[in-house]
Amino acid sequence: MPGLIEVIDGKIGNSIQDTGRLGYRHMGITVSGCLDSVLARCANALVGNPPECACIEIRVLGPTLQVRRGRVRVALAGDISATLQRADVRPQPIEPWTSITLDAGETLEIGSVKGGAAYLALFGGIDSLLQLGSRSTYQRALFGGIDGRPLMTGNMLPCASQEPREYREHKAEPWSHDEGAIRVMLGPQDGHFKPESVAQFLDSHYQVTSQMDRMGVRLEGIPLVHLTPEAADIVSDGVTPGAIQVPGNGQPIVLLADCQTVGGYPKIATVISADLPRLGQLKPGQSIRFRALSAAEAHQALLAREARWTAWAGGIVSYMPDVTSLYNDLTSNWVAPDW
Repeated sequence: MPGLIEVIDGKIGNSIQDTGRLGYRHMGITVSGCLDSVLARCANALVGNPPECACIEIRVLGPTLQVRRGRVRVALAGDISATLQRADVRPQPIEPWTSITLDAGETLEIGSVKGGAAYLALFGGIDSLLQLGSRSTYQRALFGGIDGRPLMTGNMLPCASQEPREYREHKAEPWSHDEGAIRVMLGPQDGHFKPESVAQFLDSHYQVTSQMDRMGVRLEGIPLVHLTPEAADIVSDGVTPGAIQVPGNGQPIVLLADCQTVGGYPKIATVISADLPRLGQLKPGQSIRFRALSAAEAHQALLAREARWTAWAGGIVSYMPDVTSLYNDLTSNWVAPDW
């Protein structure tokens, strides 16, 4: 019997996302998908899912969920924690980077995100409606997820049920992104800026403003100067997540997963694929800087990140949870299963 989870409280900033809706940008349909694809992949790996499975992206305050049917294994990835409520047992803290199996009637209340994004994976993935090859929510067009909206109280999330029960769970060390400057490739319109402004773009620190959502983030710093006032506009052409547009005010805008498919501002640089997930962890007030790479260096950076992730996934271990801790109010009546 399939599992079913009810959203008891949708809270703020939560949506269903997967690896994105690829292959439709020529039709004006944005990619969407997880802002931090690596963290989402980590959460999926902890419950035994392939990376393309849909999960819950948590951006502000996590939802409260209750299992209505079946037995569901879940895992959190990111700087976040949760509380588990089982019948007749006082609430138990649940840490990220470990899986836990919930039975029908049990409730998981997820806390606030200390980073920019965190992810909750469900065994088998969230089986919401597949639209153009993806379950990702694109709120601006009311597309994907559940009616194209963030999670709302009363939503039902169909998923797989773990039958028979597996008593062993899985855990891993927290994933950490590379630190330092966010790496970019200059262009395609860096020629629209004065050479000293291109150098300034790479030598300066920028502050992440509060003007940010899944579409993009506005930065604030010393204004970049276009060659001429007319150079601040171009004939609209294709844009992609990671593109850094600079409008007439000289303040960069970094495009994210829900970005439009075309834009009319010149793009001074584009964030390399290896560092795109880092953009999902940006927070207002944070200071960032950029460093330029060649195409060959960008390719090597992606290979290095993937090798590091493969090593991380290889470090996932199975373990027997401390059942007496989870059921500390019922130990007198609890009988250990025959492992």
